[in-house]
Amino acid sequence: MNSTKGVFLMAEKTETKEKKAPKEKKVGEIAHYFGKIMVAAIKVKAEIKVGDTLHIKGHTTDFEQVVDSMQMEHQSVPNAKKGDDIGIKVKDHVREGDEVFLK
Repeated sequence: MNSTKGVFLMAEKTETKEKKAPKEKKVGEIAHYFGKIMVAAIKVKAEIKVGDTLHIKGHTTDFEQVVDSMQMEHQSVPNAKKGDDIGIKVKDHVREGDEVFLK
């Protein structure tokens, strides 16, 4: 009888040193856009603060901008938490349903 011995080959593990973009965190969704005054109403899903950089992305929307100010109920606020509805001035057209990410 032939006896066969198993041969184990060790595949050399190669690691690529690619720089991955930091994962963005979804913090909201565009609820409405007021075109004449270029203000986006955002339904907040995680904390957003003045000074944060947001990435707004949708079917035809894709831009980043820093939050210079935000309002709730016509009052300026320094931050917003999950469940809040805020308005921010945006530099480009956005659409309802566009997603808002924290950079």
